[in-house]
Amino acid sequence: MKYLSLALACALFVFSCNSSENGESGADDGNGEPAIYAVDEYGIPKDSMEIRRGKVGRGDFFADIMVGLGLDYGEAYNVADECNDVFDLGKIKVGNSYEAYYRQGEQKPSYWKYDYDGRSFVVISMDDSVSVRMVPKKLDIETKYAEVNIGNSLWMDVQDAGVPVALALEIADIYQWTIDFFGLQKGDSFKALYDEVSFEGEVLYIDKVRYCVFNSAGEDHYAYWYDQNDGSGNRYWNEKGESLKKAFLKAPLRFTRISSGFSYNRRHPITRKVRPHTGIDYAAPKGTPVMSIGDGVVIKRGYEGAGGNVVRIRHNSVYTTAYLHLSGYAQGLKKGMKVKQGQVIGYVGSTGMSTGPHLDFRIWKNGTPINPLKMESPSVEPVKKENMAEFMEVVSYYEDFEDQFKADAVAEEYIGLII
Repeated sequence: MKYLSLALACALFVFSCNSSENGESGADDGNGEPAIYAVDEYGIPKDSMEIRRGKVGRGDFFADIMVGLGLDYGEAYNVADECNDVFDLGKIKVGNSYEAYYRQGEQKPSYWKYDYDGRSFVVISMDDSVSVRMVPKKLDIETKYAEVNIGNSLWMDVQDAGVPVALALEIADIYQWTIDFFGLQKGDSFKALYDEVSFEGEVLYIDKVRYCVFNSAGEDHYAYWYDQNDGSGNRYWNEKGESLKKAFLKAPLRFTRISSGFSYNRRHPITRKVRPHTGIDYAAPKGTPVMSIGDGVVIKRGYEGAGGNVVRIRHNSVYTTAYLHLSGYAQGLKKGMKVKQGQVIGYVGSTGMSTGPHLDFRIWKNGTPINPLKMESPSVEPVKKENMAEFMEVVSYYEDFEDQFKADAVAEEYIGLII
């Protein structure tokens, strides 16, 4: 059995024109002896370097940035050519930061370090020749414990508890088949043990939620991270080894509210006539992505009068779903296309007979409309029999986790999750 370390292993790259084993570089000091200077973990000399910092602005091109730092356009294009095999210059993002390093008295930078993403830097050396490398950041990973009580919304209450909002997204992903996040009530709560990844004190993302208990409407929903390496992508299971992943999502979009429920006796907001409304209306801003709740085939993509722009999907011989009032469709979506669970099929709008942006979502079972909020969805395959003993060790380990983990009290010797 392998155990997961709390430290994230990051490769450290050291660059110099004449590097040595101790991370120092040599250059002639004028007396025929090499001048020794230390380099940092990104291969940039630590001493005697002037640093100019900046951010990519709107409309900035790589060559323009280089010229602004002191290169001429010919030199800038030469550097750009060397970058092509390492990273896509067209993907430089507005707002991302960079640092240019100058030797004393020089007007042109010797190094340029660009914050490529949350995990790595692009480092360019421009001394004698151009060298471009993608270098992993020295990331810190820490296992933390959090308890959050729901009073307003999952998103707001996580922030108020001083927990990274990224945890809310992870929790929503884990329980998207199990919990109706549109129906959370005051008094609901969750407690979670998770790995937080940061760089120089700034939280970048949640690497993994190891264990979580979400109490909704008085019922505890358990989630254990366990990878049985079967290629299925299933990572979360309840205490019985049943996958939290279901055949259908609980809802076709995230973080909005229900504005109208399933009813056979609803007064229409426009016609004022009492008529059935065999679906659920989700109020959301125009353009909010709408997802297919399950695998299936598109059987309709088009305008349907009062329903506006509509997508209909047949999931199997039993279930069919419809998504009404869309502002537009996902690129390339057409009748007869196969779609996967969670795939974006369109965007919230107010087309057809509608008083404002919302999604009218409907489900039919054997041709009869059913209430989406009450549909029971079967789970996918559970933990394999040959892996159950190992999985139950994970479950047993966490039976007393609250005594072992408290907020900010991380103890590496207690961690025993299977890789």
